[in-house]
Amino acid sequence: MDYVAPGPAIRQGWIMSDSPQAPPRSLLAALHAYSGVTGPELRASPVSTGLLHQTWAVETGSRQWIAQQVNPIFSPSIHENIVRVTNHLRSRGLETVELCATRDGGLFVDGADGSRWRLLRRMSGVTFDRCVGSAQARAAGVSVASFHSALADFDAPLAPLGFPFHETSLHLQTLHQALSRHPDHPLHGDVNALTRQIEAAFESHRLPEALPSRVIHGDLKLSNVLFTGSDPPACNEVVALIDLDTVARRPLYFDLGDAWRSWCNRRTEDAQEAQLDVSIYAAAVEGYRSALGFALSADEWRSLEVALEWVTLELCARYATDTLEENYFAWDAEHYASAAEHNWARASGQWNLYQQALDTATLRLEFVRG
Repeated sequence: MDYVAPGPAIRQGWIMSDSPQAPPRSLLAALHAYSGVTGPELRASPVSTGLLHQTWAVETGSRQWIAQQVNPIFSPSIHENIVRVTNHLRSRGLETVELCATRDGGLFVDGADGSRWRLLRRMSGVTFDRCVGSAQARAAGVSVASFHSALADFDAPLAPLGFPFHETSLHLQTLHQALSRHPDHPLHGDVNALTRQIEAAFESHRLPEALPSRVIHGDLKLSNVLFTGSDPPACNEVVALIDLDTVARRPLYFDLGDAWRSWCNRRTEDAQEAQLDVSIYAAAVEGYRSALGFALSADEWRSLEVALEWVTLELCARYATDTLEENYFAWDAEHYASAAEHNWARASGQWNLYQQALDTATLRLEFVRG
């Protein structure tokens, strides 16, 4: 991929780390399971993107791959999901990621140290942490609609991910369990108060019942949309949606709510005060509506009217739980004294984003309803 110095509001895809870190032995051992990867020209460099997996850029001569040590929270069966979905996307003419098979036909390699590695073809492109403008948001909306449309007739099974995924009632139950387990936590009072607010907010948003489950991406933060380049018009041209670990069957509002939550917030997720950009929201919705290749039911459209609020609340609850559990996998020790403080900042930021979603709800309804 292209390595260009990022601007203040973007991160280029697959940025090479400045660290002189040597590749772990488990990675080098795993690469021997693949044809044509190892040899005297082999180079492996850490990539500073992503929160869940340890990622390395791998090169042998002119051939390039991305190697990832997969986080153990995922079931190994997600790799079968990825192959099935990407094969279907390619059959519909969409660009997508390619998971490489080992010499023996495997989709990953389990190391002697308990690590699990996989290899993907390296795609050329750029990713962004924050949306740079309405044209980019519209293009991203079009790409998601194309993704959903291409998978509308996908009927192959999808294995569970290995952890609770967009199960709102279970996330709230887990939050209450955390409150019970950690009564002496310094932030218990704050989390308890926020929990009551979250539950009251959920009660105010009634989703239609019996919504159809469709194939969703599952993690549509903006950095999972790969663009052609960093400057116009390339920054408004989508190559593909990447990181398909969470493809699953769920109602569509989970995907669109997560996308709009990520794309429309001008601040980072660590910021305790969000900045909801309604113009970005309008462009993203318009792009999605313009490219959708199948009809949604009236109830599905109604669910999209509160998708941003619902998914923001769900993530707020998850961050609140992690505040007490202190198990955040990407704790920034340089800026936060503890994982609890980092998670509390994120929970507070999502609650603030939710408040802004409420303030703009009437205006945003016009865009969803067209």
